[in-house]
Amino acid sequence: MKKALLSGTTKASLRSRFANDLDSRALSFSSSLDIDKTIALHDVRASIAHATMLGACKIITLKDSKQLVQGLKQIETQMLHGEFVWESEFEDVHMLVEHRLTQLVGPVGERLHTARSRNDQTVTATRLWLRECLDFTKAELIEFAKALLDQARLEASTPMPGLTHLQFAQPVTLGHLFLAWFEMCIRDLERLQETRKRVNVMPLGSGALAGVSFPINRKMTAKQLFFSEISENSLDGVSDRDFVIEAVSVAALGMMHLSRICEDIILFSSTPFKFFEVSETFATGSSMMPQKKNPDIAELVRGKSGMVAGNWVALFTLMKAQSLTYNRDNQHDKKSLFEAFEIWNSSLSVCTPMVRLLLFNRERMLHACEQGFLNATDVADYLVTKGLPFRSAYQIAAQLVRECEFKKCTLTELPLEIYKANSELFQQDIYSRISLHGSLNARISYGGTAPVRVKEAIIRAKKRLSQIVKAK
Repeated sequence: MKKALLSGTTKASLRSRFANDLDSRALSFSSSLDIDKTIALHDVRASIAHATMLGACKIITLKDSKQLVQGLKQIETQMLHGEFVWESEFEDVHMLVEHRLTQLVGPVGERLHTARSRNDQTVTATRLWLRECLDFTKAELIEFAKALLDQARLEASTPMPGLTHLQFAQPVTLGHLFLAWFEMCIRDLERLQETRKRVNVMPLGSGALAGVSFPINRKMTAKQLFFSEISENSLDGVSDRDFVIEAVSVAALGMMHLSRICEDIILFSSTPFKFFEVSETFATGSSMMPQKKNPDIAELVRGKSGMVAGNWVALFTLMKAQSLTYNRDNQHDKKSLFEAFEIWNSSLSVCTPMVRLLLFNRERMLHACEQGFLNATDVADYLVTKGLPFRSAYQIAAQLVRECEFKKCTLTELPLEIYKANSELFQQDIYSRISLHGSLNARISYGGTAPVRVKEAIIRAKKRLSQIVKAK
């Protein structure tokens, strides 16, 4: 048995405690090899840093350390070129890599696992992968934010109806709507940056749960792997999955935002509205109805948002009743994590060009602003500026709306004598105040929809985005 162990048969060494082999069904059920492929390169790179540290700390000889690093770099190259052979009889990538390493460098390969456990090894590789993924997602989000700002700049003064309860409410500008979408996006970016700080903590050196008995240098390993911090507690180091749950919660929020944006696009491009037109390159037809142009890409994004929310629920439920420290349940963290970010990133990759290629029916939006008494609040506000309490002004404005409905006219078409019959405070200037131009320009509060405020907000938004782009 001793000879077999020294030959590098890693899978045999894991069964040393047992008289019988693992049932093939149990092996298949417990294997994480397919999922582990995503973090394989990160696992190898963490092993290179670990092997380098072992030699520097004289826990193993420098000669052995160099051999390990050389063999691991060969494996890294094989993986990068698609030449690495995935042997299904291994339950995870960690043992497969160690097995392959021992085949390449001989018995010295068995020294690699000195002063570490798969418990701290797998969570380190996951953190490395997630850190890289967050940086990729940040770049995707920045491009999306830029697309929103570009459209906001072009449509800063374009009027459209604003909605509450899906009913026309008050006029806004299309640029203001794009800035609202931008605010969602910038919060996602800020959350992404905050999450990255907590992801960038190295647990390697925690061992199985209690630390290790060798004089390792965790700071040295962390420096090689560009971790900004090392974990403080070995029990927490191997069992913490907060960083996974937090990252997926950010993804779930991000997808919820994309879903809401896509719902606006779907709504405003629908037949009753026709404010927007989705580019043909992001629309599909019907198998039966030749006239159809469906916003399927936006609908798919909207649908996928629920999948990411489900990933978050799955992770939260996975961890909610686990005692410290590591439990095999944690093997399931990766699938939900990987899927959540694959969905978010792929959704961003289609939403950015879809937003850039949107077409707008400005005449239809302008006409819609003249319907539904969007300027009724302006009537009340006008009376307030003349000294009337708002609640009284509100009642008069409501009465005037009823008058318009009876006469089948708009507030701008209502004769001045009817205004005066309801209040002597009304003068000729009521018409300029309740015009579309007057209504939009009146919304001058900070963050309001007045075109001058929208243009100012775009300048501020660009500065905020620039700061995030520069942040590491």
